[in-house]
Amino acid sequence: MQPEDLVRDHTIYACVMGSRAFGLATEGSDTDRRGVFLAPTPLFWRFEKPPTHVEGPEEERFSWELERFCELALRANPNILECLHSPLVEHIDGTGRELLALRGAFLSRHAYDTFTRYALGQRRKLDADLRAHGAPRWKHAMHLLRLLTSARDLLRTGELTIDVGERRAGFLAVKRGEVSWAEVESRMARLAEETERALHGSPLPAEPDHARVADFLFRTRRDSALRTHADHGVVQGVVRAERAGRR
Repeated sequence: MQPEDLVRDHTIYACVMGSRAFGLATEGSDTDRRGVFLAPTPLFWRFEKPPTHVEGPEEERFSWELERFCELALRANPNILECLHSPLVEHIDGTGRELLALRGAFLSRHAYDTFTRYALGQRRKLDADLRAHGAPRWKHAMHLLRLLTSARDLLRTGELTIDVGERRAGFLAVKRGEVSWAEVESRMARLAEETERALHGSPLPAEPDHARVADFLFRTRRDSALRTHADHGVVQGVVRAERAGRR
């Protein structure tokens, strides 16, 4: 089975991410698609395992195998958590609905560390652009402010909302370069302080619900194996019937 076949035939959840999901799309914005596929269990019984992720087959599309997706979500990977909360769902089946029902199980105070590390990495890139070109990439500055805002609100409320809503105009002003770098830096520093304060009183648990996620993954693997076994039995029955008819 080719990687693109896994995406085409076994996707359980697919959504749009990026600016369109964040409510920040403008004319010409790309449509970034993300998804989760469930590799059939028998594929794991071979020496060569299914891929943990697949790029494509369409442009701007990236998918994770369910187990890898869950591993990253339990680690509070920002991109993965946001994928689970996209308001733009393009495909979902029964297993995908179970996955979305587990969104809360993945959330924990670990989000403070992961979101902060990701934000620091993006900030270093902005500083490098500033040194090299005399100005940051304003689009990246906008998305960093959005990420910091999302992290703060997650720790404050225990819920992750990625659509910026009424804040859209302010973020787009940053993207257009209409806000000074000094003001952007000030906003970043303020958001970082507010996020740290939110951590101490956060309603989020200290750890994600590993057991609940592990149970879900076990059941999906088991059910996949049983379906394969049942399908194999049907095929064998048809073959036996055809052979009997030729006698």
